[in-house]
Amino acid sequence: MKIVLLSTLAVVTLMASPLIDQAKEAGLLSIPENPTQLMKLIDNAKNPITKKKVELGKKLYFDPRLSKSGLISCNTCHNLAMGGDDGVPAATGHKWTANPHHLNSPTVYNAVFFSSQFWDGRDPDLEKQAQGPIQAHPEMAATKDHVANTVTSMPAYIKEFKKAYGKDVNVTFELITDTIATFERTLVTPAPYDEFLNGCPSAMTPEEQAGMKTFIDKGCATCHNGVALGGEMQAFEITAKFKNAHVGDFKGDANGLVKTPTLRNITQTAPYFHNGTIWGLKDAIIEMGRTQLGLEISDKEAASIEVFLGALEGKKPEVLTPELPSETANTPRPNLD
Repeated sequence: MKIVLLSTLAVVTLMASPLIDQAKEAGLLSIPENPTQLMKLIDNAKNPITKKKVELGKKLYFDPRLSKSGLISCNTCHNLAMGGDDGVPAATGHKWTANPHHLNSPTVYNAVFFSSQFWDGRDPDLEKQAQGPIQAHPEMAATKDHVANTVTSMPAYIKEFKKAYGKDVNVTFELITDTIATFERTLVTPAPYDEFLNGCPSAMTPEEQAGMKTFIDKGCATCHNGVALGGEMQAFEITAKFKNAHVGDFKGDANGLVKTPTLRNITQTAPYFHNGTIWGLKDAIIEMGRTQLGLEISDKEAASIEVFLGALEGKKPEVLTPELPSETANTPRPNLD
């Protein structure tokens, strides 16, 4: 039995080495194993990550009182108990309002690796991105003053900001959203795929490795590359019109480019595409082949790629639901209008 296991491991190792090289040549990168190297990728030099900032950012991320209604938090649309999104076709916020462009909520997991935030890539980092949904009327519908007044009305929050930033800190809307972003920067999910690329051939099954090769050979890595396997702005509908393009009115940025969604944890983030119109992962793979590559990806090939995508399902950081500070008489009241 021991000889058989060693022989199997040897075969997997021989198969894996050329595939690792092929993956790296295709631009696929792993999340570093070394904590110091990882920190270099996720940290913000202008506002370095600290444990106190992360813990405070987590509370703000979960606090629905930052919204106008007092009902919606960042976690509402980017649910950390699921895939970091909301699992519905169009993001739904204040007064049960669906996104007016029928845009789907992207996952917050691994968003730190994206070079572009939002589907139109209008913001470059999580700090700037965090400001948008809070103020957007179809989402949290709050104002900068509401957010700042809510947080500063609670002595416990002021105390934590002083611990995190110093006793002379000025708690502004921008500092609040920067702190939320600091927490979001830590939401990284290393997967078997990363172990494989980092030199552990047995981290991915032979079937997952075969799917990875199909993924690369078909050209999927042309857009889905880098550490995030996505997150860059790319042309959409290159070889054919997306079959569900009629749902919503989103056309991309000024140049018609659309942010490529990450494939990490893709098995947990249905429905797919910018307008959330395809629920099956295999169906999404086939449609991408048609619209982006001009290829007819067979059911067998799509199933193989889907197996590989399962190896991108990562280990999520443990996030315990925080106990939030108590309101005071000065805390703004919920407004459902």
